[in-house]
Amino acid sequence: MPLSSSPAATATATSASASASAGEPVVPPRAGAAPYARVALVGDRSAEVAAHARIPELLEALRLRDGLPLDVYWIPTDEILPVPTAGSSADRLPTGLAVSDQAASAGFLAGFDGVWLVPGSPYVSEAGALAAVRTAREQGIPLLGTCGGLQHVALEFARSVCGRPDAAHAENDPSATAPLIVPIACALDGHEGVVLVTPNSLAERLIGADRTVGRYYCSYGINPSDTGLLLAHGLRFSGVDETGEVRVLELPGHPFFLATLFQPELGSDAGRVHPVIRGFAEAAVARAAARRVAARGASGPASIWGPGSQVC
Repeated sequence: MPLSSSPAATATATSASASASAGEPVVPPRAGAAPYARVALVGDRSAEVAAHARIPELLEALRLRDGLPLDVYWIPTDEILPVPTAGSSADRLPTGLAVSDQAASAGFLAGFDGVWLVPGSPYVSEAGALAAVRTAREQGIPLLGTCGGLQHVALEFARSVCGRPDAAHAENDPSATAPLIVPIACALDGHEGVVLVTPNSLAERLIGADRTVGRYYCSYGINPSDTGLLLAHGLRFSGVDETGEVRVLELPGHPFFLATLFQPELGSDAGRVHPVIRGFAEAAVARAAARRVAARGASGPASIWGPGSQVC
């Protein structure tokens, strides 16, 4: 569904570029310029989460300084899939709209070229966060998850791909008997740590080294007893700490599907955006360009600045 016709996306959209250039006239790009890549920041924005202020600034820096045409929108998790109300079944929305597949409720995300599941868990709607991950995974939309984003990427994969519908996050479900996401041995609240990067991985191609240092604000990670299950079904752990615990994961064969337990947004500034973030932004721009080519092939040349275009 196009962004402009999505009530949820339109109601909650906040463009990073608008916040940085308020009052400046919007100048359409020259003919033949790359189309704007619509990026969804999926999460529940809060002034108490440092990453929530930093992420739009970094993407705006990539737009202004590097010419990457990015249009950024905040999408709250409960706009994707509302929190079930008391008495509603697990496969029904509170509005009474039946859904046999919960990912269908995230259909409007198909209009985006990138999805970033941002830090800030527990999310208002765990189901909404998982639906966003599933939509990006199944539809080939570039996805980046950081901190709580990695936790929920692993959780969605376990439930949808590994046949573990009971996979749980210990923060959201403290009574779970065998949670997939568990408290890590030593909480990494504000600490930095070494990440050993797997050779010939997407992470290594982006970072350009076999080790890096990540900054963490995190208390949960993947249960070591479940790593074999995730690996057996196709995930790849492309970064670990010095004890072997997962710090980066990716999905081979997907255009861009990467999640980090560390927060690259906190190791960046406007003049030096982390290569993982740059790689995600470039993948979103590439998807936007490919979609425009496909649209032209189907209906002939058309301007991306037609009715319904939203430029921020």
